[in-house]
Amino acid sequence: MKLARILPFARSLIDLAVKKGDIAVDATAGNGHDTLYLAERVGKEGHVFGFDIQSQAIQNTMGRLQEHGVMEQVTLFQASHDQLIEKIPQRHHGQITAAIFNLGYLPGGDKQIVTKPHSTIRALEQLLQIMAPEGIIVLVIYHGHPEGAIERDALLKYVQTLDQKQAHVLRYEFINQINSPPFIVAIEKR
Repeated sequence: MKLARILPFARSLIDLAVKKGDIAVDATAGNGHDTLYLAERVGKEGHVFGFDIQSQAIQNTMGRLQEHGVMEQVTLFQASHDQLIEKIPQRHHGQITAAIFNLGYLPGGDKQIVTKPHSTIRALEQLLQIMAPEGIIVLVIYHGHPEGAIERDALLKYVQTLDQKQAHVLRYEFINQINSPPFIVAIEKR
């Protein structure tokens, strides 16, 4: 047996929740890798809503989606993920089976622009309201920079307060690696 590394494990969790025709959310579109993965998972019958505050991230994601011919099943918003409850059409509330967050900064972008704990927590609260039962939220937490450590601490404090009747919370990490390796927090809505 081989332990799954962080990003493959994140995708294996997504695979448990998402099938053709589903609705999914990429809360931090970044360079579009997860948006593309979700779009391929939901297929032409499903839909993905992607969010990022940076125009460069939206452009990078659009280019990746167009290159793979899946743009028609994705809606991108240049907006904070804490606006998802108002941006995602109400007809899809209750149908979202998965959401993913890659927290921190845009790889190859401005490292001063980072995700913030207050908006991430608001986005989680909103997702828990509008996701389908057994929907999964995957947070990949990059905490090797000062803002990332602050966000990590706030998120861990928040998810530990979630009622187990509302959600199951999992933490997956390698504890003997140097340089603050990323880890996963997964939330399954009950």
